[in-house]
Amino acid sequence: MIKGLGITTVWTLDQERTKEFFTKKLGFEVRTDMAMGDMRWVTVGAKDQPDVELALMRPDGPGLDPESAKALTELVSKGVIGAGAFRTDDCRGDYEAFSAKGVQFLQEPQERPYGVEAIFRDDNGNWYSLTERTEGLDFSKSWGDCGGDPA
Repeated sequence: MIKGLGITTVWTLDQERTKEFFTKKLGFEVRTDMAMGDMRWVTVGAKDQPDVELALMRPDGPGLDPESAKALTELVSKGVIGAGAFRTDDCRGDYEAFSAKGVQFLQEPQERPYGVEAIFRDDNGNWYSLTERTEGLDFSKSWGDCGGDPA
């Protein structure tokens, strides 16, 4: 039986730089940083969520054929990969704090039917939602019934 998500992949072209981004700019902690043969295994995670880790993986590591590694590297370099959504209790406050540390935001905090959301990029161009959810919303309604513009 699946009990939840434990590790998810964030593609990076430079593991050290990305580790610094997550720890210095977002306040994550390093969970693992070790050599595994020819590859380096680096994971980070939010301090208040010890059971979930982001594996900072290079696209040229094991498990990908050269053609797929090249295609993935190009996609990461273009900044077209949406890597996830991070929850926060204060989207606007985190936006200000992260902006002051040099985090690039694609979208300032905006009201959405589900709460307040900002969009930012990591050091590779992967983009993330930073979301403060509104309590008590009825998520059984369609987006149009929430009073917001889905665009």
